[in-house]
Amino acid sequence: MLSPDLILQGRRVVTPDGVQPATVHVRSGTIEHVGPAEKIHMGPAVIDCGDSVLMPGIVDTHVHVNEPGRTEWEGFATATQAAATGGVTTLVDMPLNSIPATTTREGLRAKVEAAAGRLWIDVGLWGGVVPGNAGELDDLLDGGVLGFKAFLVPSGVDEFPNVGETDLRAAMPILAQRGAVLLAHAEVPGPIEAADGVWDGAGPAELRDYGRYLRSRPDAAEVEAVELLIRLSRELGCQVHVVHVSSAEVLPLLKRARVEGLPVTAETCPHYLTFAAEEIPDGGVTFKCAPPIRSRDNRERLWEALRDGVIDLVATDHSPCPPEMKKVASGDFRGAWGGISSLQLALPAVWTGARERGFTAADLAAWMCAAPARLAGLEGRKGAIAPGYDADLVIWDPEASFGVDPERLHHRHKLTPYAGRTLYGVVRRTLLRGETIYENGDFVGTPGGRLLIGRGT
Repeated sequence: MLSPDLILQGRRVVTPDGVQPATVHVRSGTIEHVGPAEKIHMGPAVIDCGDSVLMPGIVDTHVHVNEPGRTEWEGFATATQAAATGGVTTLVDMPLNSIPATTTREGLRAKVEAAAGRLWIDVGLWGGVVPGNAGELDDLLDGGVLGFKAFLVPSGVDEFPNVGETDLRAAMPILAQRGAVLLAHAEVPGPIEAADGVWDGAGPAELRDYGRYLRSRPDAAEVEAVELLIRLSRELGCQVHVVHVSSAEVLPLLKRARVEGLPVTAETCPHYLTFAAEEIPDGGVTFKCAPPIRSRDNRERLWEALRDGVIDLVATDHSPCPPEMKKVASGDFRGAWGGISSLQLALPAVWTGARERGFTAADLAAWMCAAPARLAGLEGRKGAIAPGYDADLVIWDPEASFGVDPERLHHRHKLTPYAGRTLYGVVRRTLLRGETIYENGDFVGTPGGRLLIGRGT
């Protein structure tokens, strides 16, 4: 038997069987063997993780890279560097905010060309469902998208209009026949339009009031959207994934869908698990996202839904924009772009909250590695430390803490609601297919990430 190219050993290795002392053998970029801890003579091909956690690299299935067309918002180079710094080894890019959007074969081709040579980690692509593009969906799947995203409310960009029930009825049977998942921004327009009066007569002071913004995106918008998606999934047999659940009011619906055996899954995001509406100051537009950050009690119900398995995974919804679009000078919640950049901070942000509530690194790996890989059709290759998987790994110190300094972020723009916050969980080293790409503040080598075209490739 050939000797491994690399051996990793540690006392806290997160495997499918839990957190335990273990030794991991890597050959040709693939995990070849995972076994009990053993005495190994140190050398250049051995990494001793000590008491740090050795975990699968994070798989983030909700990232807006925005290239091509809006590369000034982010871009593949900066996004994948930020990801590597945060222990993310695979991301899946959303089809909107780029120009063209990934809603046609031509749009997919533009995305593939834009990514070439710029990837520090592996990247997959979601396609988009928009009004009138049902005839494009087979071509997009044949071209390698991993599934599809749709908005049930206006997305904020003209290139990606929202869909209604008629559009979903045209698209979902095609996806069901191909075994493709539909990811949905689950808010419907009716309750939001009905609540728009909260802004009537609002002057500069009222526009800075987070409470008004929160009331403008009521829980009912999410509840009605999830009800619609579950009904159509039941009727049409299409797998549905509800992205960025913010309202705990949808949890009973998701639980009933699970009991019924419907192919419906859901995610929440680090910001919904970290922040609470009561803590957001007037004019604090860095906290603006859609759906909005809700109450402290709501946040705790989301944590319990993760504990109970009603919410399957955590993804960032990394949604950057140029600083001027955030309206920081005026603090205008109505006019500010709704998005939070957290690709680099996801692991420590979630771990900080998880450790306070008695969760373990194994829970983190289930939510942020295994379940997202499964959603994207990458199980068997990504998301676990097990034989046959890519040796995509992150070594991190769960006891170490740091204060978030925006200038140390590798996102293209440094605005963040996490600024000044103390987080636990310091990423020491990130490996992609057994090669170190980030270590203790420095990038190693050159961009060697791959584009993941097609489910399971």
